[in-house]
Amino acid sequence: MNIVKMWVLAMAGLMIQGCSVWQDYVRPRVEIPAQYKEPPPAGWKVAEPGSPELSPAWWERYNDPQLTALLTQANQANYTILIAEANYRQGLALARASHSPQLPALNGQAGATRGETTNTTGVRSDYSIGLNASWEMDLWGRIRNSVIAGETNAEATAADLAAAKLSVQSTLAQTYFQLRILDSQKLLLDNTAKSFDRSLKLTTNRYNVGLASRTEIAQAETQLRNTLAQSIDISASRAQLEHAIAVLIGKPPAELSIPEQPYKDVANLSLPAANTGLPASLLERRPDIAGAERRVASANAQIGVARAALFPTLTLGATFGYSDNSLSNLLSLPNRLWSLGPALAGPIFDNQLRRSNTNAAIARYDASVATYKQTVINGLREVEDNLALLRILEAEAKEQETAVKFAREAVTQTENRYRAGISEYQYVVNVQSTLLTAERNLLSITGRRLNASVALMVALGGAYVLPQSNY
Repeated sequence: MNIVKMWVLAMAGLMIQGCSVWQDYVRPRVEIPAQYKEPPPAGWKVAEPGSPELSPAWWERYNDPQLTALLTQANQANYTILIAEANYRQGLALARASHSPQLPALNGQAGATRGETTNTTGVRSDYSIGLNASWEMDLWGRIRNSVIAGETNAEATAADLAAAKLSVQSTLAQTYFQLRILDSQKLLLDNTAKSFDRSLKLTTNRYNVGLASRTEIAQAETQLRNTLAQSIDISASRAQLEHAIAVLIGKPPAELSIPEQPYKDVANLSLPAANTGLPASLLERRPDIAGAERRVASANAQIGVARAALFPTLTLGATFGYSDNSLSNLLSLPNRLWSLGPALAGPIFDNQLRRSNTNAAIARYDASVATYKQTVINGLREVEDNLALLRILEAEAKEQETAVKFAREAVTQTENRYRAGISEYQYVVNVQSTLLTAERNLLSITGRRLNASVALMVALGGAYVLPQSNY
C-alpha cells in the first residue's frame, strides 16, 4: 500500500468521524402536575415564565445581618463545600482529559543499547532517536461518546457542588433560627422566673401575717426552681447549637461565640416572601435534579462507549527518527528512518466480556433514569410538604397567639383575686403555668415556621447558579 492509498484511507476515516452505534441522548420524560396541590403561603405568588423568582443569596430575605455573616463564612470555609468543590475540579480535569483522543498523540523517544547476538562478532552499540504519532479514528463514536460522558459528568459534579452549598446553607440557617428561638425561650423563662420570685415574696409576706400557709410557699418555691432549671437546660442546648454552627463555618467551637439575640415580638414576626414558580421549573432550578439528569446523559454516552468496543478500531500511526550504531553519526541522512500506516484491530473472542460490559452500561443507564425520576418527585414532595406546613403553622400560630392573650388575662385576674384574698394560691400556680406553656408553644411554632420557610426556599432550588465550565 503506497502513501496515497494510506491518506485516502485516513480521509475516509475522517468522513465517518462521529458515526455512533448508539442513540443520541434525550432527557427522560417525567409526568409532573401543572400546579402545586398546595397554594402559595401568604405573600408568595406563582412566578410567570421568565420572571425573577429567588436570588442566589436567598437568606438575605430574612434581614438578619448575623445570619448573613455566618453564611458568608460557611460558603467560603465549610469543609463539605470544599470537598464538593474539589470533586468538581476533578470532574473538570477528567472532562478535559476526555478530549485528548480527538487529536493525534505525539511521543518522543531516545534509546541506547549495547550487546551482542550469535550472528555478529563482538559487542555492538545501537542508538536511536525519533518521534511516534498515533491517532485513533472515531469510526463508531467511542471517542465522541467518551467526551460527552466526561462533560456531562463534570456538569453533574457542578450540580453536586451547588447542592452541597444549598444543604450547608439551609442547615446553618435552620440551626441559627433554632438558636434564636432558644434565646427567646430563655428570655421568657428568665422573665417568668422574676415574676415567680415576686409571687414567692408576696406569698411569704402573706404567710408572715397569717394569710397564707406553708404549703403555698412550697408551691411558689417549686414553681420558681423549676423555671430556673428549665432556663439552665436551655443554655446547654444553646451551647450545642452554637458548636454546630462553628463546625458549619469551618471553625473549632472555641473560636465562635454568638451573642444572645431573642426575638422581640414573635406575634408580629414576618417571614420572607418569594415566587414559588411552577412545578416544571424545578427541573432547572434544583441542583439535585440537574445533577441526576446530567448523570442520565453520562450513562447514555457510556452505552455508546461500551457498544463501540464491539467493533474494530482503526489507528493511523507514523514514526520518524534516526538509528545507528555510532552516536557521532546518528543524525546523518543515511540513518534516517520513517514509517506510516494504518492498523486495524478488533475483537475475535473475549468470552462475552464486551457484550457483558454493554449490558452493564445499559443497566446503569436504566438505574440513573429511575434515580432521576425519583429525585424529581421527591423535589415536588418537598415543595408540597413545606407549602402545607407553612399554611398549617400560620393558622396554628394565630390560634396560639389568641391562647397566649387569654392566658395573660387569666393570670392578671387570678393574681388580683389572690391579693384580695378571694382566691387560693393553687389557682395562681395553675394559670401561671398555663401561660408559660402557651408562650413556649408559640415560640416553638415560630421556630417551626422559620425552619419551614428555609426548607421551602431550598426545596424550590434556592436559585442556585452553576459555574461556567470551559472543557
